[in-house]
Parts: sequence; C-alpha cells; structure tokens
Amino acid sequence: MKSKVYFTKEITPEKVVEMYQAMGLELPGKVAVKVHSGEKGNQNFLRPEFWKPMVETVHGTIVECNTAYGDAAGGVRDNTASHLKLLEEHGWTKYFDVDLMDAEGPDIVWPIPNGKVLKENKLGKNIENYDSMLVLAHFKGHPMGGYGGALKQLAIGCASRAGKALIHSAGKTEDRFETWQQHASNVVFPEAMADAASSVVDHFKGKIAFINVMKNLSVDCDCCQVAEDPCMKDIGVLASTDPVAIDQACMDLVIHSDDPGRDHFMERVNSRNGIHTIEAAADLGVGSREYELIEM
Repeated sequence: MKSKVYFTKEITPEKVVEMYQAMGLELPGKVAVKVHSGEKGNQNFLRPEFWKPMVETVHGTIVECNTAYGDAAGGVRDNTASHLKLLEEHGWTKYFDVDLMDAEGPDIVWPIPNGKVLKENKLGKNIENYDSMLVLAHFKGHPMGGYGGALKQLAIGCASRAGKALIHSAGKTEDRFETWQQHASNVVFPEAMADAASSVVDHFKGKIAFINVMKNLSVDCDCCQVAEDPCMKDIGVLASTDPVAIDQACMDLVIHSDDPGRDHFMERVNSRNGIHTIEAAADLGVGSREYELIEM
C-alpha cells in the first residue's frame, strides 16, 4: 500500500492542526514536539506563534538539542547556556515548555544494527522521557544536506552534539571540532542521516507523526545565521505518518513546480546529493517513496 500524504496549499496555523487531525493518529502520553528553533540572525525559520495551535492541540513539549558547530562556524546554539537564551529570545519559552534534551549528559546510545554507515546513534537523554513524537519541519534547502525536512529533523535534529558530529563525519569522530575536518562525502553523509533517522522512527514506532511546511523556501537552512532569502513561492502544508513519503512528496512538489526559482533550489539539493537521504531511508525500511497525495 502507498503511504498517505495529506496536502493543502493553505498555510495557516489552523490548517496545520486540520492536517494533523486528517491523519487520524492521536499521539499518546507525553508528546515531544521537534521543531527547528532558528539560529540567531536567521530570518526564515517558522515562529512559535505559527506552531502554537498545533503544539497546544497535542499538549506537547518543544524539544531541541545543541548543535555541533565549532566557534568558527558562528551561531549560538552549540552550548546549553547560549542556546537556552536564544530559545527565550525567539519566544519559544514564552508559549511552551521547552526541553533542551542534551542540556545535561550523559547522552543515550541507541543501536542501529542494520545501519549503512552508523551502528549507533547518540541522542539527548531526555528523549526517553517521551511516549510519542510530533515532528514539525520547515521544508527548505540546506548547505550540507541539500534539503531539510522530516528526515533531517529525525537525524541531525534529535542527535546530541556528539551524535551530530558522528553523523556529519560518518562515524569517524564525535568531537565537534574534528568533524568539520573529517566531514563525510555526499554519499555516506546522507546514508548516516538515514541511519540516525531510522533509530528514532524505530523507537517511536506507531507513535510518531510528521508535518512539513513548505514556506520561506530558501536554499539555506534555519541553522544559518545569514541565510539566502526564499527563491520560490510558498507551496503548502503536508502531513503523514511516513517521513520518507512526506519528504519525497515535498521534493516532487518542487520538481514539478513551474516557479522560476525551482532550478536554483534543485541545484542546491542535487549538488549535495540530497535525495539520497530519502533513497537510503527507504532502503532501510524507514518508510516508502510510493505515496498517495490527498489534497484537502
């Protein structure tokens, strides 16, 4: 059977809730809501006000992890003190309970027995405090992964600082300063992301849902302090219980768009071999690239 992906061209907070409800999945217990909280200086990330009705619907806790940037890369989310301060500055703590899952060690280690590159994933230990997860992704480009969507939120997004370094270096180092000298090729890096994503999906199996918002479509991620402005018009909101299908559907909506910015966006995706993350995740059984798009 093809995975169901729900789609609407209307991008409003209320429509996001409607798309979640269309999936027919009620997330049980304590719900972790994974967002991208936005790097300091970034202009494209989706604000807490936009996500507020959705987070309140599931009575969720916003979860994030520290980044693996070295000092030279800029940004303030690479250590707990300044990351917490930024979460406050961006308004997340004004509206929600916020959990920086790797604020205090030690990390937890989840095995990836069938991983293509990684055999284990390191995550912020607080992830084990949650019964289910809602992944709210801002779909856009990415300087290293080509694009960012549901799979990136599962992989890089849920990994601790050491875990991020392991993914970026394809398992060579968990030192965040060394990882940029040993950054993996654009074949094994997407595969390492798929490996890490698979461990999170396995953990929350049947209790995880995904919403991708195709808005502010820059070739750069919300992790960039200075991001390029959007190159395409907004496309819509998608929802699915399958992270592979939802990312594939987003990619197809870009590819089949007649927007004049499409080629620029896809140059970023293709030059980083971004679609290989989707291919690798499908190969691992994380989800299916075959889907039924249900427009609402």
